[in-house]
Amino acid sequence: MYTCICNAIREDDLRKAARQHRGGAESVYAKLGKRPNCGQCLEEAEYVIAEEREALPCPLAAA
Repeated sequence: MYTCICNAIREDDLRKAARQHRGGAESVYAKLGKRPNCGQCLEEAEYVIAEEREALPCPLAAA
């Protein structure tokens, strides 16, 4: 499923980037080489990122 239609960012890609990169949605988008356009996806993206990080066995180290 797509989380961000403007940038064609799939939920799986967002989850993978969230596990590897610290920061909020805009920072994770940057890690994917994208940036928010219309911004309608940001609330959902933040939720997906938080959910994915809560499932990590240990917190991300400072990047």
